[in-house]
Amino acid sequence: MSAAKVDLGRRLFYDTRLSGNQTYACASCHQQARAFTDGLDRAVGSTGGRHARGTMTLANVAYNATFGWANDTVRSLEDQMAGPMFNEHPIEMGMAGRDGVILARFDTAADRARFQAAFPDTTTPVSLGHIVKAIACFERTLIAGNTPLDRYLYRDDRTALTAAAQRGMKLFFSERLRCSECHAGFNLSGATTFEGGDAPDVAFHNVGLYNNDGLGAYPAIDQGLFSISHRPADMGRFRAPTLRNVAVTAPYMHDGSLPTLDAVLDHYSRGGVDGPLKSDRIKGFTLDDGERRDVLAFLGGLTDEGFLTKPEFGPPRN
Repeated sequence: MSAAKVDLGRRLFYDTRLSGNQTYACASCHQQARAFTDGLDRAVGSTGGRHARGTMTLANVAYNATFGWANDTVRSLEDQMAGPMFNEHPIEMGMAGRDGVILARFDTAADRARFQAAFPDTTTPVSLGHIVKAIACFERTLIAGNTPLDRYLYRDDRTALTAAAQRGMKLFFSERLRCSECHAGFNLSGATTFEGGDAPDVAFHNVGLYNNDGLGAYPAIDQGLFSISHRPADMGRFRAPTLRNVAVTAPYMHDGSLPTLDAVLDHYSRGGVDGPLKSDRIKGFTLDDGERRDVLAFLGGLTDEGFLTKPEFGPPRN
């Protein structure tokens, strides 16, 4: 990490020259005002192709133990970027086979100077590897840690959460709802990794979103971790994403099939769709109207408003 790498990565993150047809940037799908998601049920690539999955938030992405919705082999931001850059079915950035063309677009005096400043100990500063490293450096700065919940828990601000949100917090962490069994830790997510921490216990979950054949099958377009491992038990298993900024990242689930947080609560309160592969953590629960409002108030208290507007995370001005 260095200031020069972060500055270069930020510029590249917002630069449409990185897509094959020069119409898309990383920021096209990862929009700051939506906590670096895009508001779509399923992402759309630079050539208009519709993807099987929704865009994940980049909030606190530096701490992820794995990347993407359901891949236990991708363990770094640098490795993750190969997907959007080179995927062809469907196309995302559309860089496959166009490395030379794309690098030539950065053969300007200003670009060469920025790459040289970021990577001073190389004779070929403008390279695909350096593009990947710089963007990863920028993404590691995307820290969301000033929510009402953070202020309440860690800064002793007893007024940061409303009374309703405090009641909702107790429900969220209760044995009755069991939300925190999957959405745990400081990131309210699946496994995280950080300096000095224990080796992460990576887990993926089938939350009973589908059971198309009575045996637990998910739609062929996306069958979760099973698509990577080919183990029958992994059918429909996905990573638990962070709930930070969840109120601004609708729609929900890996395929955007639940449009609102109310719909998410409906799904989990019903206990999902019964099937032999559904996680035993998904048991269902009951909420009266007041309790539902309290849980929603708590989820609303996970929004870091500054994260959504911080100029350092937005497009460069010069």
